[in-house]
Amino acid sequence: MRVLVTGGNAGIGYFTAEQLASAGAEVVIGSRDPAKAETAATAIRSQVVGARVTHVRLDLADLASLEAVDPGELDAVVCNAGVMLDAPPRRETGSGHELMFGTNHLGHFALVARLMPRLAPAARIVTTGSFAAKSARLDFADLQSERDYHPKRAYERSKLAQMLFAFELDRRLREAGSKRLSVVAHPGGALDSLTPSRPPVHVRTTGQWLRGVPARVLLQGKDAGARPAVRAVLGPDVAGGQLWGPSVFGLRGRPRLEERWTNLADDAAAGRLWAESVTLTGLDPLG
Repeated sequence: MRVLVTGGNAGIGYFTAEQLASAGAEVVIGSRDPAKAETAATAIRSQVVGARVTHVRLDLADLASLEAVDPGELDAVVCNAGVMLDAPPRRETGSGHELMFGTNHLGHFALVARLMPRLAPAARIVTTGSFAAKSARLDFADLQSERDYHPKRAYERSKLAQMLFAFELDRRLREAGSKRLSVVAHPGGALDSLTPSRPPVHVRTTGQWLRGVPARVLLQGKDAGARPAVRAVLGPDVAGGQLWGPSVFGLRGRPRLEERWTNLADDAAAGRLWAESVTLTGLDPLG
């Protein structure tokens, strides 16, 4: 099995790549920084004997550059990379899209469209969503927060858009009679302070670990947060259109199948978002 993990050089993406390599998959790390990608690949090789890890330059904020991305033939892609801003001002990609919406959603939308010819007939497209999107709603009158920008809300909407796209993609794949699956996973509450060290990718000090111990009641490390996505890639019982997340309140624990959240069951919004995304990117994943 050959899997592309976007943003596989750090955070949840790194541990997704490491765990997939540990399971025997050949992993391609997609990163905009080749040096960081090689550092991550070296770290994975130090943890997993015989790991097969390569990397490809991939910048989701630069839609035009995605045309040249060539990771080779793939059995799965994990749409994990993302940007989260926590303070104004509003920023844009080179294409003029709000940075979080443009990277997290439109970047993956365009990437999936570009990768379709490279995907195996029964490939899995796994989207890493976020528990933060559970109460979010899209505003189609201000889809990119041009009139009313709040970083936290913009991030939540960008992750909701990613997840809605994934469910709409699966619906359209089924309609087309395809054997490919689109699945959503989310990491729950994943903290750096609860994440084991993988120097130099991630270094956790004793002090950080001690400060994070009380949070273990409800939260977990990014290594555990990666498991739902890995389960969605490898699980023999996984079906298209499913949502996988942690078992304890959706925040920590072993991966389990979840009911689709109320805002993820809005098929009309998902269809409208698809149409808007085609217009904004000039690409249609199934067109």
